[in-house]
Amino acid sequence: MVPRKRLMAELSGAARRHMAAYALFNQAVADHVGLHPTDVQCLNLLALEREPVTTGRIAGLTGLTTGSATRLVDRLERAGYVTRERDARDRRRVLVATVPERMAELGALWERLNAPWEAMFDAYTDEQLAFLTTHMRRTVELGAAQIERLRAEPPAGRAASASASASESAQSRPARGAPDTA
Repeated sequence: MVPRKRLMAELSGAARRHMAAYALFNQAVADHVGLHPTDVQCLNLLALEREPVTTGRIAGLTGLTTGSATRLVDRLERAGYVTRERDARDRRRVLVATVPERMAELGALWERLNAPWEAMFDAYTDEQLAFLTTHMRRTVELGAAQIERLRAEPPAGRAASASASASESAQSRPARGAPDTA
């Protein structure tokens, strides 16, 4: 039997490779359709929504600020994937709706790309597929919690480098009242 520690190390390595492979795949899809990777994932998430959504909802779905979400919607609108429309129930609200023809084009690309994935999953039993689905759902939930956690902390590199820069700057300055010999 393989020790759990070794299994966890293998799982960690496989998960890291999986995430990197998906990020690179997403970049290739985005390049192929002339969009930013975040824009492609936003369209993916919008396709899962039942109705048009507000830019605030898009910010929530993507984890972007409302300003960044607005710029994302601007890009998608220029590319012809979404339109903005007034909410019929509340004329003050603007909703973002996908353009069916453009989404159909993107859907055709996804169908072509998904065929090999579906063939890969044919090797799994129904129980294994259910397990994978549960795992993916839990991964999404944990990922969302980790995103919140990271956003609540100061950025790693900036806090340390700002502290180091301040320290270096203080060391390179003469002390108050000391003659400047430089």
